[in-house]
Amino acid sequence: EVQARAIPPLRRGEDLIGQAQTGTGKTAAFGIPIVEKVNPSGHHVQALVLTPTRELCVQVTEEIARIGRFRGVRTVAIYGGSSMDRQISELKRGAQVVVGTPGRVLDLIRRRELLLDRVHTVILDEADRMLDMGFIVDVETILSRAPRGRQTALFSATMPYAILRICDRFMKPNPAHVTVRPDLRTVETVRQLVYFVAEQDKVAALIELNERYGFDRLLVFRHTQIGVDRLAATLKRRGKNVAALHGGLSQRERDRTLAAFRAGKIQFLIATNVASRGLDITDLPYVLSFDIPE
Repeated sequence: EVQARAIPPLRRGEDLIGQAQTGTGKTAAFGIPIVEKVNPSGHHVQALVLTPTRELCVQVTEEIARIGRFRGVRTVAIYGGSSMDRQISELKRGAQVVVGTPGRVLDLIRRRELLLDRVHTVILDEADRMLDMGFIVDVETILSRAPRGRQTALFSATMPYAILRICDRFMKPNPAHVTVRPDLRTVETVRQLVYFVAEQDKVAALIELNERYGFDRLLVFRHTQIGVDRLAATLKRRGKNVAALHGGLSQRERDRTLAAFRAGKIQFLIATNVASRGLDITDLPYVLSFDIPE
């Protein structure tokens, strides 16, 4: 639905505010118009997509690259925690589409390694998540550096005041509005359970649930990095096949851990909300919120 409703105004060159959850297909909703608009023979950046996390940045890059490969559109991922020199060399080889996290994008703009003077499209993906992570000032700075006549689209699951202010400040008057309610089929096929457990008994409860359900793969969410590391260490001491995933790890470690979990080589993945949005892990049988979800 988000593609059917967002692609026509984007193809017409209109600015757009899209309210859509993760998993509704919005990457293609902005990826297809970008690929159609990009001139593959031009060796300069023509479109910029901002994402909140490295993992989502990589995933969006891969999706747009798939969409654009038959037109010869070159897409590059720009994010912290990875070699800046390599990213600069990829830019110099002539990327037309850049997908990046705000901090690294702004860093490369200030170093004059990333030039936005010929950018015709800017997309803000998961804008409310960028607000939650403290990127909003960086986002506003980046938008102020992009050409005035550009096309701007913003996608967000929620629309807090700070996001609406960005729309007012940086979009053309009367942008198109698209609101897509999430498809409820996923919820209908998910069995949701809650257990009331004292804090000191949670690890024992997790072990007991594992014995009851026989988790072949379990994604466990915790609020903090230290909470993730402590739970992972506790389960390791009990002989469990476990790994941690959070923003304190290097990008290489995070990529390797996610790949191993997807492949079924890790039974328990303990993660902060760095893994909560936009990650495609197919056939995941169990998810557990160790702490009460925010």
